[in-house]
Amino acid sequence: MSNADSGATNAAALAGLQDVLNALLGPEGCPWDKGQTPETLCDYIIEESFELVDCIRSGDLAGTAEELGDVLFLLLFVATLHANRGDFTLAEALDTAAAKMVRRHPHVFADCAIKDREELLRNWERIKRGEKGEKTGLFASLPKGLPPLLKAYRVHSKAARAGFTWESDAAMGRHLLAERAEFEQAVASGDDAAMAEEFGDYLFSLTEYGRRLGLKANACLDGSVNKFLTRYKAMEKLAAARGLDLDALDLDAKNALWDEIKASG
Repeated sequence: MSNADSGATNAAALAGLQDVLNALLGPEGCPWDKGQTPETLCDYIIEESFELVDCIRSGDLAGTAEELGDVLFLLLFVATLHANRGDFTLAEALDTAAAKMVRRHPHVFADCAIKDREELLRNWERIKRGEKGEKTGLFASLPKGLPPLLKAYRVHSKAARAGFTWESDAAMGRHLLAERAEFEQAVASGDDAAMAEEFGDYLFSLTEYGRRLGLKANACLDGSVNKFLTRYKAMEKLAAARGLDLDALDLDAKNALWDEIKASG
């Protein structure tokens, strides 16, 4: 399918979804939908976005397509409510996004040469800050509601684009070891406040070390959590198949089942 054909198909599908939404919000529509506001839809957007991310990361293509549709429906819902109030239209929002992407990619849409990825990111940050029309702090655009691990990654990313980071991965590695030592000292002291502070510092530094290696801490941790859950579920199934009460087993017996699950892949 050509880009033109794909665009026409997508436009038709979007129009169809808009027709459905208009009916839901119409005189004979759904009382629940008609009672919604942009504010009341926020939690649903977050929930559906998490479901979409789960499907993407697990490789569930059918689920990804379904959840992507759910997220798009909610975004269209919000845009329609704003349009009905006279705030702005979906077209205006999309035009703003398109103009922003063109403006932030001068190496694609203008005569701007970029020598490497680092320069590209620094240029992006400079343009983004300049769009505010006034002098703003480096972290002014950082969303306040970001989960802590994701926020740590974004803070380090922005700082690096501004040239405020360790000069080499080796230097970063030495800093990470120092942070780990400080955490262990806090543990040895038994000071709860010091342990919490140093553990936070260590996680913050570990997030930067991963970023420098092309690793996103939030996604990596999510993968490890899901791996643990999958293996534990398999361990429960294996114990049940052998007539064992998993909760009643001692740690050595549980570890033996765990190692068996790990060895099976």
